[in-house]
Amino acid sequence: MRTLDGRYRLEQRIGVGGMSEVWRAHDVVLDRTVAVKLISPGQEDGPTSVERIRAEARSAARLVHPNVASVHDFGTSATVTGQVVPYIVMELAEGETLAAHIRGGPLDWRIAVRVCAEVSAALAAAHAHGIVHRDVKPANVVLTPVGVKVLDFGIATAAGTADPLPAGMVVGTPAYLAPEQLTGQPATTAADMYALGVLLYYCLTGRLPHPASTATQLLVRRRRQSPEPLPPIDGLPAEVADLCRRCLVEDPLARPTSLVAALVLAEAVDARVYVPLATVPPRPRAAGAVSPWSARAAAEPTEVAVAVDQGGPAEG
Repeated sequence: MRTLDGRYRLEQRIGVGGMSEVWRAHDVVLDRTVAVKLISPGQEDGPTSVERIRAEARSAARLVHPNVASVHDFGTSATVTGQVVPYIVMELAEGETLAAHIRGGPLDWRIAVRVCAEVSAALAAAHAHGIVHRDVKPANVVLTPVGVKVLDFGIATAAGTADPLPAGMVVGTPAYLAPEQLTGQPATTAADMYALGVLLYYCLTGRLPHPASTATQLLVRRRRQSPEPLPPIDGLPAEVADLCRRCLVEDPLARPTSLVAALVLAEAVDARVYVPLATVPPRPRAAGAVSPWSARAAAEPTEVAVAVDQGGPAEG
């Protein structure tokens, strides 16, 4: 048991990554359960790294959206060796990750499209603030009783910002990295849209658009071959297949924006999304209501209710 700053009592480690670990924790001041992400400062100078992560967390904390896991706090903790470790306190999204949900095979196309519509809405909110997620993937999407929650905006970055990493290193998951990221270019909102295309393809088919058994094979294949086209899927609207194809094109400028993707996908399944920012929370579910991720719910469309912030900044 360990308490950070006398406030966040770490209770159970629930995730481990290459540069961080996530804990279920209890905020003893506000008496609530939260998620605490302990982050390895990285290769650059310690204080510089901490300030960079603090700035990124502060930027992500401005995002207020039903499909975004909120950032609550930032702090630092010293290890027994004296190293300063930054941490980010976030909303704990209770539910099953999309990665776990999809292990049983492809999703019903209506469920897949609804999930990606909500992911797109979350990205639209971030992109309106100039924030790029950089790691959109099934493990960072949680299916909760009230809808999708996109995780890990706590270490996102400003659009067009170069990573302060050694040459040859790239932040992200290989299968979801856009072609321009593989060549070391700064991530833009278009990079998130490539990842969304991979996510949609994976949800619909249960496999990646560039099949490979290892990361090395994947990268070699991507340099030599175009993504495999979507196979025929009974009932899938043509506009959804076309959106998936356009997200996966090599030219970043030819990819659709997150706002367009959210609207196209939501319309395809009569789903409700909030883009780019919303103040109206999702409707509470009645007792005994069917989970929105069940096959039965997929066949029961909901009304379209799209909220668009016309006064927000333009997307990159």
